[in-house]
Amino acid sequence: MTPESDDDPYLWLEDVEADAPLAWVRARNAAARRTLEAHCAFTAIRDGIRAVLDSRERIPQVVRRGAALYNFWQDAEHPRGLWRRTTLAQYRQADVAWEVRLDVDALGREESVNWVWAGASCFDPTSPRCLVSLSRGGADAKVVREFDLDTRRFVDGGFQLPEAKSQVEWLDADTVLVGTDFGPGSLTDSGYPRIVKRWRRGQLLAQAETLFEADRADVSAWFSVDRTPGFERTLIGRSIDFYTDKSWLWRDGSLLPIDKPDDASLHFWRDRVLLELRSDWPVAGRRFAKGSLLAADAPPYLAGQRELQAVFEPTATRSLAGFAATRHALVLNVLDNVASRLEEWRPDGTRRVVTAPYPGTISIAALHDPLVGDDDPLADAYWLSYADFLTPDSLLLAHVGSDAHERLKSRPAFFEADGMRVEQRFATSRDGTRVPYFVVWPAGATNDGANPTLLYGYGGFEQSLQPWYSGAYGCAWFRSGGVLVVANIRGGGEFGPAWHQAATLAHKQASYDDFAAVAEDLIAQRITRARHLGIQGGSNGGLLVGAVMLQRPELFGAVVCQVPLLDMQRYHRLLAGASWMAEYGDPDQPEQWAWIARYSPYQNVRPGTLLPPVLLITSTRDDRVHPGHARKMAARMIEQGHDVTYYENIEGGHGGAADNAQRADMMALEFSFLWQRLK
Repeated sequence: MTPESDDDPYLWLEDVEADAPLAWVRARNAAARRTLEAHCAFTAIRDGIRAVLDSRERIPQVVRRGAALYNFWQDAEHPRGLWRRTTLAQYRQADVAWEVRLDVDALGREESVNWVWAGASCFDPTSPRCLVSLSRGGADAKVVREFDLDTRRFVDGGFQLPEAKSQVEWLDADTVLVGTDFGPGSLTDSGYPRIVKRWRRGQLLAQAETLFEADRADVSAWFSVDRTPGFERTLIGRSIDFYTDKSWLWRDGSLLPIDKPDDASLHFWRDRVLLELRSDWPVAGRRFAKGSLLAADAPPYLAGQRELQAVFEPTATRSLAGFAATRHALVLNVLDNVASRLEEWRPDGTRRVVTAPYPGTISIAALHDPLVGDDDPLADAYWLSYADFLTPDSLLLAHVGSDAHERLKSRPAFFEADGMRVEQRFATSRDGTRVPYFVVWPAGATNDGANPTLLYGYGGFEQSLQPWYSGAYGCAWFRSGGVLVVANIRGGGEFGPAWHQAATLAHKQASYDDFAAVAEDLIAQRITRARHLGIQGGSNGGLLVGAVMLQRPELFGAVVCQVPLLDMQRYHRLLAGASWMAEYGDPDQPEQWAWIARYSPYQNVRPGTLLPPVLLITSTRDDRVHPGHARKMAARMIEQGHDVTYYENIEGGHGGAADNAQRADMMALEFSFLWQRLK
């Protein structure tokens, strides 16, 4: 039987903004600050991280819209940020001239709302009209308001949506598709839109025409609008769970079903359709392996006779991390033993290996704007970003068919890397699986077992952990002799869908076994000892460190558990939790609760067990993973006599912080906790 939760004495802490829970939060926050701010280096760590986050020498990441490049920028003078634009010619300059379109700090002061930028969708390169999304305090829920780029004002009587987890896209200059909270019955059990409507300018939202309805048990209804001239089409679908969907082509008022595997992701590329497979697919006389990327002529949308081309096929060590679609080619981002490589593929089947930086992390994005037309001078250009643990980010302008990349921007070094080194090692998990992990050594460190070491992991939702450059870790961790370890455990996407699926549902324990195996290897190789080994993870990674802390407490000296899932008996009833049942299972089903119950931290913490000190950290405005998880776990552990520090930022959403000052402060709390416990 599934255990009942009605006797949970801490259910009252799930009432996010009620007076009593918030009073409890403020009391815990005050206690946490007294302890953590007492660390001798707290102020220096906080100020150092803030300087990195606010540095004007950071690379301004841009999105192209016609002749303009748009950027959202935060710094010390603009903590909530500026939405601004420039040209490619200006962007090439060392001192870029920007045109500010929207000052979020000024807007917040004018409207007395703590607005956080949540993105914008503009109609086309020649139109000044955009749909701007703003969040209160960093939550996933947002308001949407039509904005005029020329006047730099919101449009009177324009499209406007109240706060909700909405999706909205332009159909034409006077029509949008919208999914939002239309009232009772319009949301799924996961809290996402269930209904898709066509909303014309001048109509009340209540007058919008319903085009599609998903089931309440689905994750959401969704849509995608392709306005490429000559290839205009709209896709509407229902996400059955986190990894499967059914989709239809909406044409002339009718819905035409797309014939594809439910767990395959579909993309349109001019006259072609692209499919990313999450399971093996026997079709057209072949068997394509999970993790493959396939291409086919779009009509008749995969129905009937199929002629499929394999754009990418995985191997034991190679997986597809993503791709960028230019006008004439696909640029593939391939992970090879967790290092990025680039390849080009053209519809005639020709391939080319791209000479690019190695062996760190590459990100790519096409510059081609299909609304510009076929004479677009950037039709086959793409951004290429590179970083690794010791190499600051750089941004290059690349072109299909060439290895002559133009370096446009580079981030400065925020810490001294001379004498530092990075290794990739492998641990052996309980079932014999080889699990890769990275070790970032500070200068002068040796295998003497005395190194303060931070082990970071995630292991879920097919998300890969690749090398990154962090000035914050540099000033707060490496500079003082800390070792960083990043574990590429199952549940992630480092080796494609099979690596992910090996640690889902009844097999979720594999993630925790892998993480523990890395910790054991660190100790066996004398990189550190248990009392010097801290672990950190957020969201699903918070569940990871919460579970492993209870299963193998003897391995760790400190735990930083961020915006976590912890009560896995009730996770599907809290906020977006129902959308993750394809990852964890349904605790209301006794046979599924049987495997979840074995690792659910909230149900497994016991008095009298010697646990490492824990810092639980979350956000009141997190409307994705409910703050009740962290609150209740802290309360239960405190009652049982464990060493628990709890801190909850009142703003910040699932990211934990709404601006750089809050980010720096929270990171300083975390690093201070680690230094206090691991030295």
